[in-house]
Amino acid sequence: MKQYLIKTIIFLALNQLTSSLLLAASNANVSNNKLANHASPYLAMHGNDPVNWQEWNADTVARARKENKILFVSSGYFSCHWCHVMQRESYKNKEIAAIINANFIAVKVDRELNPALDARLIDFAERTTGSAGWPLNVFITPEGYPLVAMTYVPAIQFKNILLKISGRWKKEAKDLKQYAVSAADELYPVLRQSNDKLAKGLAQEYIQAYQEKAFEFADELQGGFGQSLKFPSAPQLKLLLDIQKHNPNPRLEKFLRLTLDQMRSQGLWDQIGGGFYRYVVDPAWQVPHFEKMLYNNALLAMIYFDAAEILNQVEYKQTAIATLDFMSRDLASSGDALAASLSAVDDNGVEGGFYVWTNDEIKKLATSKEYNTAELLWGLNKPPALEHGHHLTRKMSFDDIAQQLKIPKKQVIALIASLSVKLFKARQKRNLPKDDKQLAAWNGLALSAFVKGAIITGEQRFKQQATKIKEYIKKNLWQKQKLLRAVKDSRVLGVAGLEDYAYVAQGIYDYARYSKQQQDMKLAYTIALHGFTRFYTQYGWVLSENMLLQYGKGEILMTDGPMPSAASLLAAVSLRVTKQIEDAKLKRLALSSLNVKQEQLSTQPYWYATHVNAIAEYQLDW
Repeated sequence: MKQYLIKTIIFLALNQLTSSLLLAASNANVSNNKLANHASPYLAMHGNDPVNWQEWNADTVARARKENKILFVSSGYFSCHWCHVMQRESYKNKEIAAIINANFIAVKVDRELNPALDARLIDFAERTTGSAGWPLNVFITPEGYPLVAMTYVPAIQFKNILLKISGRWKKEAKDLKQYAVSAADELYPVLRQSNDKLAKGLAQEYIQAYQEKAFEFADELQGGFGQSLKFPSAPQLKLLLDIQKHNPNPRLEKFLRLTLDQMRSQGLWDQIGGGFYRYVVDPAWQVPHFEKMLYNNALLAMIYFDAAEILNQVEYKQTAIATLDFMSRDLASSGDALAASLSAVDDNGVEGGFYVWTNDEIKKLATSKEYNTAELLWGLNKPPALEHGHHLTRKMSFDDIAQQLKIPKKQVIALIASLSVKLFKARQKRNLPKDDKQLAAWNGLALSAFVKGAIITGEQRFKQQATKIKEYIKKNLWQKQKLLRAVKDSRVLGVAGLEDYAYVAQGIYDYARYSKQQQDMKLAYTIALHGFTRFYTQYGWVLSENMLLQYGKGEILMTDGPMPSAASLLAAVSLRVTKQIEDAKLKRLALSSLNVKQEQLSTQPYWYATHVNAIAEYQLDW
């Protein structure tokens, strides 16, 4: 990106602005907060804020244009810790609320209901600031062009930013609008799609480049990628496991085992109830952000099933099974599909409060032998890493504990298992908020995970859960030849986008291969076809049919995030399904979407693992 563009973006909001600006909030033309009693738990929790929150829709954008006000769009989700913090510090603050209400049209977005909008805003933030996260706050012109993006900021700093931007807008709105349009044109040039002829050897070229780049990011001492925050990086691990399966490599095997062992034995994994947290905040995998997401657990269950087979490690299969059991138990909801997430904070507002333990709490439940064993396993003799108690992670192996206590390893395992049951039962008496939205895309991923579990284990409970999810999607979310993002109490929530069509098509396809029912395969084909029809244009991919944002006509290549690239996955499942139901046009479209001549595929392939995997599957018959 050109340096002047970054400077322009920063200049728009922050440079050379006076902090003494006085705002006449009492003269503002405001309306009431529209979020009270919303079906989305995240939006509903903002329903009592003094900020006059609106929903993202055509009426809200039209109002911004009529009043010539900047849209302040804040995107987050229910289980997000820093979203709760910013609400408490800023959005409950009456002085800050008055500034927002007087000068902006405030919009709250549940990113889980509108992932397409959130993804566009995240992309803008990353391109202009180099980073992004949640809560994501973006100032957008009434015409739909973004000006400035930021994540969490403390209340005082946030107040100053609001004053500076609103002051500049009052003086130079016309200039800022022109800047925003020019910046968008520079950031998002119009690109055309390519043809459907993949060059020979393309898969090998990308795979080699991918392995080299992956090891540049890899932490070969502690596992995972990066040196600070550690995310599971499921799309990247999926491709590396497939590479290891077809082209075994001792170095890669060692890294995969290290990463998978760290993820299941340290702070990313709930040692008592099972299930993975979203990410950890340290390179040693010790302290997580405690939200648990359906998509994360579905993806990691599949990763561990694959790893168990490829690396011949039965413990990985046990982790995958425990993950599916967690999903069925703790993410169960009123319908047959699964809920979106569990909050990072308990009902007392404590981050991780549901999961942490004091020594006294454990001693009250444990026998002396159980406690002595747990003290070594979980390091209870050391000060807790968190303010409210210990987050349980493994500090010693079962073998070392057995040797130190001079008891058999089987007894160590039995003592920990017995105590874990006691801790789990005691923990169930605590309260943890749940976001019970049943999202199409995430349940599509869950469907794939339960199908894989049913095939590998033969367990009826996994088959039954897969069938329930499939039937829920078919009966409730597939209406009049289109997908719905979510339904709650007969109310349609959000707008289905590209990721819904991609993940649901893949889930139904996996189920069809398992059920061997042609009607299931036909449904997978139909959803995949509609995905291409709705979201693949002459300019490339769009995330949603009606974005309301005016910048960027399409993208020919989409990166992986915490979830696989929806565009690449839809292309992959379309190629799979056209082997079962012939459709030459859909096959050509899928190949065309994969055959993009983009430099970053060779220079930065780490971010395009799903795309590389799709090409490898097609060319190498993986």
